[in-house]
Amino acid sequence: MSIPLPFRKRSARDQARQDWIDERRHEARIVVAYVAHHSDHLLRLACRVLIQHGETPAEREDARIVLVVLVVLDAKHPGRGGNHRSDPEVRR
Repeated sequence: MSIPLPFRKRSARDQARQDWIDERRHEARIVVAYVAHHSDHLLRLACRVLIQHGETPAEREDARIVLVVLVVLDAKHPGRGGNHRSDPEVRR
C-alpha cells in the first residue's frame, strides 16, 4: 500500500496518470456533448468515465442520470433509432 498523497512527493508516474485521466475526462465530455454523433456504447462508456472521474459532484451525478436514462431507454426499445450495429455490452 502506498503512502497517502499529503506525505509523499508526486512522482512523474503520478503526473502521467493524472494527465491521462484528464485527457479521458475531456474526451468523455466531448462525447456527451455531441450525443447524436456517437453510439450508445460510446456514450455509456463516457458516462462511466465521468461518474468515476468527474471534477464536481454535480458532473458525476449528471453523468449517472444520463447513464440510467440510456439503460432504461435501451430496455424499453431495443434497437431504437435504426442503429442495427451489435453492441459489445449486450449479450444475446
